[in-house]
This record gives sequence, C-alpha cells and structure tokens, in this order.
Amino acid sequence: MAEKKLTPMMQQWHEIRAKLSDDTLLMFRLGDFYEIFLQDAEWGAKLLGITLTHRHGMPMAGIPYHAADTYMQKLLDQGVKIAICDQMETPKPGKLVKRELTRIITPGTRLADTQIDANRNHYLLALELDKKGLNAAWLDLTTGEFVLAREARPENLFAAFEGIDPREIIVPEAAATEWSKKTHEHGFNELYQHICAGRAVTSIPDYHFDLSSGAQSVMDALGVLNLEGFGLDRKHPALGAAGALVHYATETLCAKPENLRRLKEYSSEKTLLLDPATLRNLEIFKSAANTRQGSLIAAMDETVTAAGARLLERWLCAPELDVEEIQRRQNCVGEFVTAPGLSTELQTLLKGIRDIERILGRLQNRMRNPRELGGVRDTLNALPAIAATLLEFPDTPVAAIAERIYDFGPLCDTLDRGLADELPGKIDDGGTIRDGFDEELDHFRSLTRDSQKWLSEFELAEQERTGIKNLRIRYNGAFGYFIEVTKSNLALVPEDYIRKQTMKNAERFTTEVLKEREREILHAEENAIGREETLFNRLISEILEYADNLKITAEALAEIDVFIGWAVLAREWDYCKPELDHSDQLLIDQGRHPVVEQMMRNERLGLAGTHAFVPNDCRLSSSGKGEAAPQIALITGPNMAGKSTYIRQVALIVLMAQSGAWVPARSCRLGLVDRIFSRVGASDELARGNSTFMVEMNETANILNNATPRSLVILDEIGRGTSTYDGLSIAWAVIEHLHPKDASGARTLFATHYHELTQLAKTLNRLENYSVAVKEWNDEIIFVRQVIKGAADRSYGIQVARLAGLPSTVIDRAKTILERLEADDSSHNLLRKRMKKEKSGDDTRDEDEQLALF
Repeated sequence: MAEKKLTPMMQQWHEIRAKLSDDTLLMFRLGDFYEIFLQDAEWGAKLLGITLTHRHGMPMAGIPYHAADTYMQKLLDQGVKIAICDQMETPKPGKLVKRELTRIITPGTRLADTQIDANRNHYLLALELDKKGLNAAWLDLTTGEFVLAREARPENLFAAFEGIDPREIIVPEAAATEWSKKTHEHGFNELYQHICAGRAVTSIPDYHFDLSSGAQSVMDALGVLNLEGFGLDRKHPALGAAGALVHYATETLCAKPENLRRLKEYSSEKTLLLDPATLRNLEIFKSAANTRQGSLIAAMDETVTAAGARLLERWLCAPELDVEEIQRRQNCVGEFVTAPGLSTELQTLLKGIRDIERILGRLQNRMRNPRELGGVRDTLNALPAIAATLLEFPDTPVAAIAERIYDFGPLCDTLDRGLADELPGKIDDGGTIRDGFDEELDHFRSLTRDSQKWLSEFELAEQERTGIKNLRIRYNGAFGYFIEVTKSNLALVPEDYIRKQTMKNAERFTTEVLKEREREILHAEENAIGREETLFNRLISEILEYADNLKITAEALAEIDVFIGWAVLAREWDYCKPELDHSDQLLIDQGRHPVVEQMMRNERLGLAGTHAFVPNDCRLSSSGKGEAAPQIALITGPNMAGKSTYIRQVALIVLMAQSGAWVPARSCRLGLVDRIFSRVGASDELARGNSTFMVEMNETANILNNATPRSLVILDEIGRGTSTYDGLSIAWAVIEHLHPKDASGARTLFATHYHELTQLAKTLNRLENYSVAVKEWNDEIIFVRQVIKGAADRSYGIQVARLAGLPSTVIDRAKTILERLEADDSSHNLLRKRMKKEKSGDDTRDEDEQLALF
C-alpha cells in the first residue's frame, strides 16, 4: 500500500521537527493555536492534561496562543524543553504560511518574566574537566552576567556552584559518560554528582568546548577583537566552556545573544569559600526544612527591588577577601544608618523602579511587549528624584554610587510622548503609541474612528430602510463585516442584500456599499497596526542605544537597595559595624544569631521591640596569642542549651561581616577568614550508600584536609554516629590534628558531649574549655544559654529526656543505670591516665586500660 502523501504544512512540520532532539516538544503555530502533532502530541497531552485528538489517524493536541505562557510554564516545571515555531507572515488564502523556529526554551535559558523567579539569578553552567583541573563558565541570559573560572582543585569551585544554584548544566557528551563511571582526582566524580543532583543536565558534542573556537565565539558575542579589556588572555583554559555557553544560548535563542557586554573571571583565591556542606549546615540560602524562610538570606533581605535581591544573593554566595571593598560597603551602610529619613524616602522611590536588567535582556533578545517599554519609562521618570535625594550624601561612598546613575532626559521625553498611559500586553492589540506622537498613525486612526462612526450611522439607516429593528452590523476575522438579520425578519430583506452566510437563527448579508467600506476600514486598521509596530520598534532601538548606561544605572540602584536594607536591619536590631584587618584574631562582644533572634521576636509577640535572645562573646586567634588567646574553644553542656546556636552564630557573623554588612553584636573585630568549614547536624545520603556517620566523616575529612590557619572551623558532636569509644577517640584525634604543635591552626569552635575531651586543655596550650551554663532546681534544669569559661561537669541528658516527655519509668531506670556507670572506673579517668602517660613519653598500655561499660 502506497504511503500517504504529506500535506505541505505537515512536510513543513517534519522538516522543523527533524532539527530538534527527542527531549524537545515542538509547539507549531496555526492561527490562534499552538498545535502539537504525532509523538509530541501524545507526550504533551499527558504532561499538560489536555485532550488528545486524532485527525486522519494522526494524534494532535493544541493550546490557545494567547494562553500559551501558562501551558509552557507547566511544561518547564516538569523539565521539558520547548521549541516554538511561529508564523513569520500574515496568512493568505491558498498560500503556505512561512514558519520558523523562533525560540527553544530550556531550564537554563528562560527569559519571560512568567518563567523565572524575579528575586533570583537564573544561571546556565558549563563544566569541562582536563588533566590540570576544572574549567567552568556560567551565564545568566536574563541579565547578561557572564563569568568563567579555572581551578586546579575542582572542589574550590563547587562551593560557588552551590551558591549560584544553576538551573541547567552543560557538559561534553564523552565526558558525561566518563564522569558517571570514574572517580577522578580530588574526588571530582562525587562532587559532580552532588552538584548535578536534582538539576537539568544537557550534554552537547565535545567540539563545542574547543578552546580556540570558544574564544572566538565569546569575542563575537561580546563584540570585541580581543579579551584584554576584561583582563583575560584568549588562551584562558575556561574559554572553551564559555564558548559552549555562547553556542548553546545562540542555538536556543535562534540568534546570537545580544545582551552580553562583560566577561568576568571568578577566582576562589579572592573569595571566602563556603563548601556545600557549610552552605547547608549554616542554612545560608535554605533552612533545614528546604525553604527560604528560616535561612540567613531571608533574615538579611530588606530589599525592595528584584535586582537588589539578586545582588544580595550574589554577595552572600561569594563574601569578600578585599578589605577595601568590604569597608566601602560597610561605610555605605553606615551613611544610611545615620539618615533614616532619607533612607525611607529612597526606599519608597526604589519601589517604583522596574527590573531594568531583565527588561533589557528581553528587549535585546527579541522578546518585546509594550509593557516592558512602560517599565523603562516609569523607571526613568523615577531617577531624577532618586538622584536628587542622593545629593544629600556629599563626599561619601554613597555619592560615588550616585555618579553611576545616568541622566536619560532625552530618552525619557521620547518615551513619555510616544507611549500611551495604559499599555496592552501585545503590540498587535493596538493602543501602544500615544495619539499626537505621529501624524501618519493619527491619520490611519482617524480613518478607523470615522469608519466606526459610519458603520453606526449605516446600521441605523438600514434599520429605518428595512423596518428591521434588530438588524445589526457585525464583524469577525473569517467573514469581515456583515449585516445580520434574524430568520423571523427574512421577509423584510431588500433585494440588493447579498447573502454571505447562513446561521442557525440568522442570516448574514452584505451590500456593495458595505463591501467597499469594508476594504477601506480593514486597510486603515492594517495600516494603523503596521505603523504602530514600526514606531514601537524605533522606540526599542532608541532604548537599546542607551543599554550600557541603563545597565550601569540598574546596578547602582541595586547596590543602594541592598545597603539601605542592611541599614534598616542595623537600626532595628542594633547591629554594629565590624572592624576587619589581616590579623589572626576573632573578637565578638555580645554576638547574637541573626536568624534565631528574629524568629524569637516573631514568636514572642508580647515582647515586640525587645531582644529575647541571650548574647555571647567569642575570643579566638590562630596563634593563641594576643587579646584572643585560645585557638580552639572546646564547648560542653547539655542538649538544648544552645551550643549549636552559639557556634553557628559566630560563623554567620563572620560571613555577614565579609559580605560587607553590619553584624548582630555589640562590637566585632575580625581578621579575614579565607574559608568557613562546618560539621553540624545529622544527615545521610542513603541513595549514594552513605550513612549518617559516613557523611559526618566525609565532611570532617574535607575540613582536616583543607583548613588553613586563616580558616574558621565549627564542629558539633564529632564522633557521635558510632560507638561511644570509637567516637570519643575520633573526636580526640581531630582536635589534636587541628592543634599543630609548633604552628598556628584554624580558629575552631568544637562543641561536644564528650566531657573527657576537656582534659585536652592540660596538654594543648591553645585550647580552652567553655561551657553553656545551666541552673538546677529540684532535679530540673533551666537553660541560661550563657557561654562561660570552664568545662561542664555533666551532660544533664536525663533531665533533658524528662523535658522531652519520656515515661517516668524510663527516666527512673536511666538514673539507676547512670549511678552504676559512674560507680565504675569512668572513661574520663582512664583518658586522663592515658594522657598522663603520653605526656611522660610512656606509650605502654595496661591490660585494665579497656573502656568497659561495667
């Protein structure tokens, strides 16, 4: 049987579909619908929950063109790539409409404001591993931010990846297979699997990562002849990954990305590093419940603009090591702290600012609608008032930011004159250009308005001539203008009426006069829309002539937004301006946990305006010298007393300080920290075969192998995931490793329930014991939450168990067992005996030196 011949339109569909990968769904524009055919229809109907139909045995489904954004978002949320094929010309009878791929939307290349989180960057990441290390590049197409990096130690970059949270990762095809099978140097395979977990990964041919062609692609995208202006050599190893991003962006945009203007290099040596475990343990971007609420960024975010919120996220992701930059940010915050009235005024003005960075990204990449131009107009109208208010900060760092806010007077005037007050969602809806802006457009509109008046008068005249009172002049896209007469009045229809269409309850007619007028009306409307599109595109071109200055202005406004938000926090919560230097000291006076403090106030509505949080001091130094004597603070005390909160708050204060913010303390002096390491809480990775204890040991190993004397280490309950004596031995050895005999070590807070470890203070000269104070009353404990010098005498575990509601029989039995254990030789005494032997050089072990339970 001969194969059925395809229609021209389906031939067109097959030609376009052949260019796409199997994991991409093609949406094919047919008039007022996007149609989905064949295998795509079966797939898409299931994903969207829409009706699957068949025509001549061919599966098909469709969605309304005007509601497409909603359906596309549903597909994107399920990780589906979408190819958009649009009509490139007005349909004409008997002619195949020209269609082209106009966009491929993937998880990392979304641009529409309905498809992205306004307050977060939307990154596409490319990774390439060679024998000398990891090459990477990341790009946010919505803002044009473009970064590359080269790192000999891949793990130093994965902290940055965790922070930027890429929506899609691009890798070479061959490497993707290899990475899934082999374990590379520095444990790259494990790190790679971690960063890719839960994210879309797309493999592309390896040749797209070629260094030479990648460098050329990047230069072409940036519109430059070389990369020297960005401080880069064209042989930079990461340019292959950067070129792969440009290729992928070009392929998905179906055109070269037009909003790439700058290329920056990320260096882990210039940033306070936070590994993935630390980001998770300190709940920087997400709480333990995997929500933004309860995280550090939520507690620090008082921004009122989307660009400000994104900048805050980038700064927390990569805290500074440059003291001058940190102090610039601190001083800007300080100016707004001392000027609450002006700060409030500026914040109110900033609320009227639209997201210029992303509007430019869409306009430059051919996603254009009238309301985007209205956003530019509204922002430009708000700038003079912002600039005038910033003049109140002369000769300050704020004034330097104000200099980056440009004057757009001519552009603002053009947009005010050219754009209507109320703008439609699409240009072909009409009404974008203001009356009086263009004589030619006004002429076409006048013809259209006159025609509408003529139609009304013609309708009245025909009603009188025929005697048909319900005669109506109507219009639709298929039949144009017509006279509609109900069937009950057909006997009154004049002979000069020409039948046009028969309906169930009415007949539709036309006349020679109406046909002639119809041609004039439709011609005027078509000319009006065409002229409006021409003027609309001219306005876009004029805006894009100012694109670079608009982007610089947007960046300045985002900084002001962040600084004012931090100033609001500083005033409301009594934060201080920290001192930063290159010493090895860490001195915090009356420090507080920024997140817990806010949550406590919210929970204690009756104490609004007071600080219910109990503050604590911290004194550390790498060398064990100077004002902050200990290098390691060993902290003991019961559960629920606040050990974990205390050590985390110290780490968060350091992170906040090096981001440039003020901090929750009475005073703070900080010698710059190069890395923050944390091992806090219990978690497992059962899917990867890692128990809770294995995860704990992996994270501890990372700390011991990478911490430097300039690092800050916080450790909580090391060794608790195994038997008592295994865990105690591991914790003891870890402390000794962190305390080099003749050298400085990482500033360390070590919280533990192993009271035996307090004996280490006698042999390790840079370790000091601290405890969280509690008060006892009638065999019950009261948590004071005050960290004091000296070791805790016991853990109060049974009292805490009573507070948790364990049955009284269990509590009483536990007391009996505890008394029995304490009557025997304790591990505390045996460890002290062992330490005495080690100190004297005696390495022999007595037979009775076995830590037995009974």
